[in-house]
Amino acid sequence: MPGVFGVRWGRLLLVLACFSVSPAHRAAAFGDATAVEIVSLDVGIGTNGARNIAERLAWEVRKRSSVEPILEPGRARLDKASIFRSPFVYWRGSEEFPPLSDEAIEGLRKYIHRGGFILIDDATAGGKGFDRAVRRELLRAFPALPLKPVSTNHTIYRSFYLLRRPVGRVQGPAFLEGITYGDRIAVVYSRHDLGGALQRDKLGAWSQAVVPGGEGQRELAIRLGVNLVLYALCTDYKDDQVHAPFIMRRRGAGR
Repeated sequence: MPGVFGVRWGRLLLVLACFSVSPAHRAAAFGDATAVEIVSLDVGIGTNGARNIAERLAWEVRKRSSVEPILEPGRARLDKASIFRSPFVYWRGSEEFPPLSDEAIEGLRKYIHRGGFILIDDATAGGKGFDRAVRRELLRAFPALPLKPVSTNHTIYRSFYLLRRPVGRVQGPAFLEGITYGDRIAVVYSRHDLGGALQRDKLGAWSQAVVPGGEGQRELAIRLGVNLVLYALCTDYKDDQVHAPFIMRRRGAGR
């Protein structure tokens, strides 16, 4: 069975989107952008505004790059076919949850096997309950592929913006964790409450303060979210040698 997102022409257009030299403006020179959906995962408990954050992340990606995410993304479940409609799933949680069903664990395995990417976001930024449950379920799904710290030299930190470390609503640990599947990181786990830095209220104001770095830290958190989306969509391209001159141009421009 072909990869569920593996229409190579669509991925080619997303690769071209990675070449936006000025992240402050959408690049129109690379042809039609490809619409994608950043769905939020529903595990039945403790989602804590995940859909709102997925919408904000989609908006930031659209504003800053040539990729055109759907601006009103939906939700999906691991045990339903709806999970396969998107290459990027946002899983946010704030409390411990019961063991996933065998069907959900199998859906998680299939989703990753077929090319999907999951960003797991600990909304508590260090609480024990959600962290314990996430690690338990990932070990069930991938017993031979434990979470490991992601090096700050990894492509995730230069897929669009050049970043030195992860941050979110809180500064948090100096690393992300990830599961490497084949030659790509397919699951990223953040304990920085990345979504908390993106969340807005109904009037459009930021919902939560960002500490300790304030608005500068919020901007870095948004950039990390954009990088993660671009990494997920451009994974076939991410380590091509042709990327080096692009990075050097942006570094020289101070971006």
